Amino acid sequence: MTTERRVLVHSNREALAGSVAARFLTKMIDLLEDQSEAHVVLTGGSVGIEVLAAISAHPGRDQIDWSRVHLWWGDERWVPAGHADRNEQQAREALIDHIDIPASNVHAFPASDQGVDLESAAVQYQNELLAAGNGSYPSFAITFLGVGPDGHIASLFPESEGPRVTHSGVIAVHDSPKPPPQRLTLTLPLINTSERIWLVLAGADKAAALGLALAGAAVADVPVGGVLGTKRTVFFIDHEASSEVPETLIAPTSYWTGAMDHAEWMAAE
Repeated sequence: MTTERRVLVHSNREALAGSVAARFLTKMIDLLEDQSEAHVVLTGGSVGIEVLAAISAHPGRDQIDWSRVHLWWGDERWVPAGHADRNEQQAREALIDHIDIPASNVHAFPASDQGVDLESAAVQYQNELLAAGNGSYPSFAITFLGVGPDGHIASLFPESEGPRVTHSGVIAVHDSPKPPPQRLTLTLPLINTSERIWLVLAGADKAAALGLALAGAAVADVPVGGVLGTKRTVFFIDHEASSEVPETLIAPTSYWTGAMDHAEWMAAE
């Protein structure tokens, strides 16, 4: 077992989404051969939703027994249910509405119009997670994360209290620098209990934050720098986002090629 970080560079954004989708489906098939269920944490953002759409469009989509998959979210905007800005709503339109997954397996964050305040909503989602794990948090097989140009992940923003939280759980965010200001998010310690963390990002505006994170910047300043899965941490990026990644992390074997789709290297992730 290794907790090393890998950087896999793709030629463009479309290739990035397609490769991550194919890799996800292959990994889920492998996982469900060995275990009764799998818990997956989804992310929002344009690239994250493009990956979900690519999963939906992939011919292997229905080879997954979705009744054994539980979907969670890393964070959510505090807006009404069904709002176009909700990560959940975007994920439903891109993937969830197109697969045969029980409603009880889709664990959305509470919404602002569901009769609870923000702090109570954080407790409610945390309790749902604990119930799914019979008193402890479920084992996340794969956690997807996007990365902002400022280095934020989920709703853990630089120079805020979120990245400094030291316990595993769910917290309320009242002062997000990105609208809306109120959000819900998993804490970094809980994210880091994930077996595999897949960070998917594209664009030249992400290059500086990614370079700083991989070079060891302080987590309070660049939250993505604190991400580390228990088995694998993989940065799936496009060429534009790779300009400031340390060369030692982008060896020739770190590049994604079609030949890797069914290689042992891929199965090991």
